[in-house]
Amino acid sequence: TFDVTVERYTPTNFKVLATDGDVMLGGLDWSRRLVDHVADEFQKRFDLDPREDSVSLRQLTQDCEDAKRKLSESAQVPVEVYFQGNTMTVSVTRGEFERLTGDLLERTKTTTLLVLEQSGVGPGELDDLVLVGGSTHMPVVEQMLTEICQRPPNRDVHPEKAVGHGAAIHAAILEARATGGETRMGKAIINRLRSVSTSDVNSHSLGTKITDPQDKRKKNHIMIERNTSLPFNVTQRFATTSDNQQRIHVTVLEGEVADPDACATIGDFWITNLPPDLPKGSP
Repeated sequence: TFDVTVERYTPTNFKVLATDGDVMLGGLDWSRRLVDHVADEFQKRFDLDPREDSVSLRQLTQDCEDAKRKLSESAQVPVEVYFQGNTMTVSVTRGEFERLTGDLLERTKTTTLLVLEQSGVGPGELDDLVLVGGSTHMPVVEQMLTEICQRPPNRDVHPEKAVGHGAAIHAAILEARATGGETRMGKAIINRLRSVSTSDVNSHSLGTKITDPQDKRKKNHIMIERNTSLPFNVTQRFATTSDNQQRIHVTVLEGEVADPDACATIGDFWITNLPPDLPKGSP
């Protein structure tokens, strides 16, 4: 996944203002572009495709993953391919890699701009830019974020350790609240952790599948929009769609679009044994 969050914080309060992400975009997509490029070059020369064999593909994917990481430090990296007795070395430059993945970078840029807009915080108002995850090591990603956020990233937290650090701090807060944590932490730290409060938002809209009364098609009816402060509850009234209806299928969806098939199903159940002779439109 690729995720962006804008958060306002003080020493005792962490408040998420907006968050969003592309759940179908991650570091593996950059690696696959490199795999396809190297495999295409090999195929041009030997008329053989190393992606057709699972063992060869697995090795090529690992080699391209390593090359991707090295390109963050080096201007050019060789990738060696061995398949069915044939060997070829494909040299990939950082500029070439960035051209191959330019559309992926554009997707990260779009998401970043969208979250800033949703948070109501201008790029120039940001106090810090914290990078999380291995993909942020790529110079082109850092450059793009620096340009948007109008400041260089904070390197105090290692991108690949940030999630682990955050999880440990969150666990300490929970422990301090639940047990006092006397066995691990001093009283001053315990009292400080107890005073920390956090508030989050839902990263995607939540709704239910309904039958549109106009065209009778199924649609995603959003009940809680994304970036709503949590906890949150909502009550809405729904009605039966036919006379003497005996049961109702309830599907809880996560997503922003009207097409329920394009959303993620996170709940699915039936309400059965409705009272007999209910007229159409009964709540």
